[in-house]
Amino acid sequence: MENGKLTTQLPHIAFLSSPGMGHLIPLAELAKQLVCHHGFSATFLTFTNFSTSTQSSVLSSLHPGISSISLPFIPLDDIPTSARVETILATIVSRSAPHVRDALAFLKQTTRLVAFVPDLFGSDLLPVAKELSIPHYIFFTSNCQALLFFLHLPSLHMTTTCEYRDLPEPFLLPGCLPLPGKDFLDTVMDRKNDAYTWILHVMRGYYSAEGILVNSFEKMEPGASEALKNEKDKHPPVYLVGPFSRSGLDEADEFHCLDWLDQQPKSSVLFVSFGSGGTLSMKQTTELAFGLEESGQRFLWVVRCPSDKDKSAAFFDVQSPDDPLNYLPDGFVKRNADRGMVVPLWAPQVKVLAHMATGGFLSHCGWNSTLESVSQGVPMITWPLYAEQRMNVLMLVDGVGIALRPVTQEDGLVERGEVATVVKEMMEGERGKVVRRKVKELQEAAISALSPEGSSHLDLTKAADQWMNIS
Repeated sequence: MENGKLTTQLPHIAFLSSPGMGHLIPLAELAKQLVCHHGFSATFLTFTNFSTSTQSSVLSSLHPGISSISLPFIPLDDIPTSARVETILATIVSRSAPHVRDALAFLKQTTRLVAFVPDLFGSDLLPVAKELSIPHYIFFTSNCQALLFFLHLPSLHMTTTCEYRDLPEPFLLPGCLPLPGKDFLDTVMDRKNDAYTWILHVMRGYYSAEGILVNSFEKMEPGASEALKNEKDKHPPVYLVGPFSRSGLDEADEFHCLDWLDQQPKSSVLFVSFGSGGTLSMKQTTELAFGLEESGQRFLWVVRCPSDKDKSAAFFDVQSPDDPLNYLPDGFVKRNADRGMVVPLWAPQVKVLAHMATGGFLSHCGWNSTLESVSQGVPMITWPLYAEQRMNVLMLVDGVGIALRPVTQEDGLVERGEVATVVKEMMEGERGKVVRRKVKELQEAAISALSPEGSSHLDLTKAADQWMNIS
């Protein structure tokens, strides 16, 4: 017996997920790996703010060795309604520190707590864990390129004064393709916005972590992963532990998408979805609809209500009082009923990508969706909306070459003719065959990385061994 705890207890890890399914899902998969394959138990700390039925479903389906604690509601009345998602997330996490301290202190008394692992917005909480003498790590839910960008951002901030879109030369990150300023993540595009200040603050906090776990793997980003290893004296140790993506076993199929796919030829359907938070403008929704129709290809499209103000309008809650199908062109659904399926709000994405009828994925290129596509061997058409998605496009198209990029107008609009062209090229053209072959190769590399002798499994084992040996 030690401090009221049985020493035979499993070592315990506390995870914290900031609001958003894109943060919760990979963290849940990481927790499952550690519980099922490395001998840990775990507790999830989540936020009452912006809790959704989807979040509740994920938490209720966790492995029996994983429990959850919902933190008290965090007042945000003083935050402007115009505040960016990043400002809201960082504020919630920062203000939760007293509640997180209480939760960690409770877990330390009742479990053999060996580590605290918040997601990428959680650096403000690392001092709380340090105060309680709990080893503290960050789980970076995006990729190596994005992590390098964030680690180098404070230096770029100090050495430049212009808006980043106006940089005369691309930003040269070690091990990465040159990154034009116009393709930086949208959070940093307005240096006067509170979101930019918060991002700098959050990233500076990474240096107090004892390690950073990244949801990526070496073959996906060979140059960036090597650069992180070469810079090991400049930041905490980095562990590449991915790709973590959903199994899809708990996905509901309310609209019978899989039944419809069962009736389609092999590799003939383009899946169109913009993740858990992405939304299109009204004009872009119309252009996409007519483009899909003009392409003559089969498609399964997850439609959300458009927003002309915010491309991440569905981030905190995908539900909507309106029927998204009402925003499609008149007669669109009926005209395309023989080769297209349109569903509102949500589809079982992993199961759709895994289906033999799915031959391509028109995606916002969020990192979770990207890894799900790679894990199922499905090539992509890139359609970035927010966060680091434009940076991901650079990697996917010009780096590993598993995606096609449509031509956009100066205002960012993809016109219907271009939609039709790139969709036909993906499903029938020579470039589509090339990216399909390359994504199959990357799929095999992803499987290998997670195998018992794979690079990601070995990196996770290194971190797990450190926690396992803490008394």
